[in-house]
Amino acid sequence: MKALLEFISVNKAFRQHRRSIQALRNVSFSVNEGEVFGFVGPNGAGKSTTIKVMLDVIRDYEGEVRIQGINAREAKSRAGVAYLPESPALYEQFTPLEILRMALSMYGIKRSDEQAWCMQWLERFSVAQNANRRVRQLSKGNVQRVALAHALVVSPRLLVLDEPLSGLDPVGRKDVVDILTEYKQQGGAIFFTSHVLHDVERIADRFGFINQGELVTTRSPRDLVAERADWFTVRYLAAAEIGTGATCVRDGEFEMEINQKDLPEWLLTLNHAGGQLLGVKPAVSLESVFFKILAESGAASGTATSGQAA
Repeated sequence: MKALLEFISVNKAFRQHRRSIQALRNVSFSVNEGEVFGFVGPNGAGKSTTIKVMLDVIRDYEGEVRIQGINAREAKSRAGVAYLPESPALYEQFTPLEILRMALSMYGIKRSDEQAWCMQWLERFSVAQNANRRVRQLSKGNVQRVALAHALVVSPRLLVLDEPLSGLDPVGRKDVVDILTEYKQQGGAIFFTSHVLHDVERIADRFGFINQGELVTTRSPRDLVAERADWFTVRYLAAAEIGTGATCVRDGEFEMEINQKDLPEWLLTLNHAGGQLLGVKPAVSLESVFFKILAESGAASGTATSGQAA
């Protein structure tokens, strides 16, 4: 499978108040065609710096970055790359339709069905009814949808998305996740950051965990399942704790981890005690691994987070 994005031993340091701040520490990863790579980390971990390096906003770094096999310092490497920042700054005096048509013009894309093509993407993101309204008149969620349509209307090979689900309601997030999944199935590659870990887990083929500028690990959903495949988290209502190791979430509601072999007997005990099962889910999730990695790396560094760049 061909790599569309490659980071090879990338280091980046900033000078601040006569100090050197290491923003990226020997970061290496790749994103292949038809792959979604989720980039996860706390604020100040190095996510934004990574994006700025790949888009050639930051040039004074050590190591190598290649996009479509071309050094990222060359402008031609970004032909076929679309980027959506966390807070998209669209021209407020223009309409969504005008903005999408400008995108095609900027990328040098000529289509005989230009208006229909743009309207198709606005419809996909459920903002076609606002096609001829000024952007300034739209809600934050609708502006985000227009920005996503703006990124996809040019049929990019690589999508770089910084918090693409920001400002969207649950319905909007589901719609966007479905569209991005379809884009991936058609061979497109996605590199994206997000604080919505559940959504990252749903669409990413691999996750990269970055903390204090260091890419701590990369994993796939299969890796997560394999870690503790026979453990589950159960949530239930009861008058008192049933079993050992439960946490009281709120009055009368408990949560605990239990091994698969013990689950049938525990369910019988819960039923005999008059309790009510609220849910069962795998004990290992992206969120649990995320906090575990933060705890481990924090312990290793004395939980220091100062002196790090975004």
